[in-house]
Amino acid sequence: MKDNHPIRESELMMTRRQLFGRMALGLGTAAMADLLGPSLLSAGAPSGQTGTHHTPKAKRVIYLFMSGGPSHHDLWDYKPKMTEMFGEQLPDHIRDGQRVTGMTANQKNGLPVAPSKYKFTQHQNNDRGVWISELLPHTASVAKELCVVHSTFTEAINHDPAITFIQTGSQIPGRPSLGAWLSYGLGNLNENLPGYVVMHAHTSFPEQSLFNRLWGTGFMPSDHQGILLRSQGDPVLYLSNPKGVSSQDRRAQLDTLAAINQGQHKQFADPEILSRIRQHEMAYRMQSSVPELMDLSQESPETIELYGQEARKPGSFAACCLNARRLAERGVRNIQIFHRGWDAHGSLPREHESQCKDIDRGCAALIKDLKRHGMLDETLVIWGGEFGRTAYCQGGLTRENYGRDHHPRCFTTWMAGGGVKAGITYGRTDEYGYNITDADGNTLIPQPSTDKWTPGTMHIHDLNATILHLLGIDHKRLTYRYQGRDFRLTDVHGHVLHDLIA
Repeated sequence: MKDNHPIRESELMMTRRQLFGRMALGLGTAAMADLLGPSLLSAGAPSGQTGTHHTPKAKRVIYLFMSGGPSHHDLWDYKPKMTEMFGEQLPDHIRDGQRVTGMTANQKNGLPVAPSKYKFTQHQNNDRGVWISELLPHTASVAKELCVVHSTFTEAINHDPAITFIQTGSQIPGRPSLGAWLSYGLGNLNENLPGYVVMHAHTSFPEQSLFNRLWGTGFMPSDHQGILLRSQGDPVLYLSNPKGVSSQDRRAQLDTLAAINQGQHKQFADPEILSRIRQHEMAYRMQSSVPELMDLSQESPETIELYGQEARKPGSFAACCLNARRLAERGVRNIQIFHRGWDAHGSLPREHESQCKDIDRGCAALIKDLKRHGMLDETLVIWGGEFGRTAYCQGGLTRENYGRDHHPRCFTTWMAGGGVKAGITYGRTDEYGYNITDADGNTLIPQPSTDKWTPGTMHIHDLNATILHLLGIDHKRLTYRYQGRDFRLTDVHGHVLHDLIA
């Protein structure tokens, strides 16, 4: 065959990826349609289409993520017996050989028990009522709406793998985030706003960085990624047109760019080209929708009073929560607020008091606001971090000041609205808040795999499986094929916690 033969020229122009891309869009798509049926073909579909597997309890998620690991001992998991054990060494049978971090493994003072200095109050008149620390008085006012889980556990003991794990279902970076899976599985309800929006609330202790892969798409098309709303300058980078460029100019530029991209897609069949076209169009529509969204001047004085005057400060946690309600009203399915600074290795009381002051009123106001707008029943609100804190102290210990190390073996998360039971607690821990136990106080060694699920426990995969279930998705059926394998958010694990569902 001559070098200038048309077929040879086509072969030279086509990379291996492009070849498989064309195949996927031809016979591969037809085969997939036959195998999957209509339920999942709507995944990532245009506005208004969904890919639910059953009737959903919730339409949207607002995820309040406390990055760094809030202390369940000082906020939620009341352990009065620890007061009697102040400064004593944590018994070996409680630790049972569990790995600890290098920050406390060789402490000269060992692992002294550090009881919380804060008072707790039980809400609801039953033995499984919700205990809440005095650090969260506003959140306590909505205790009857909360489903508090004390038996969340993870396998990661350091921040980066732990936060990557809870956000993407894998400790290794590169997988799609929870929000990306929801965008891919359920599509978008508002063509003028993205289906996944992320906000970073201001904090006094911004120790850990937040990487955009935590709200990224991994190997999925990039139009499913979370869009970060900023508190300074343009709410979204490059939202405003450059000086001298009118809206008509911008429209003409996008039309020309779309035509070029369509030609590239026709030639190379790379699906990411279509994702970029959709992203450009979304960005254009957001130029008018986002400024209106971020304008809180139309909110009533009663609403501002509910969230507090902090809500008037762009980037405050209260302002983020108010914006979350406004996004939910406008059809955004997944809204995530990150609040950093919960990694209290040293002076925990000083740091947690500041952190709780930041988030307490906003959390309560968000739940009350959703409820008065008739939206709480269809909005799943989630609060939690990547792991908890230890029962023993890191560093020096006094009754007024102490620090705590990372603790993955058990920690507290809570949910509200969106089809979960209200005013309850789920799961138990021992008198040290160190291990998950059954109702008789026997220590449980939970396993993450589906067939070995331990009742009363909630692994990270169980949490994500339950979130998807509440939104109408079977976590075992929502898959994305990549490099010859069908991936899912829960990997090959996960158990839906039906005991939490109303």
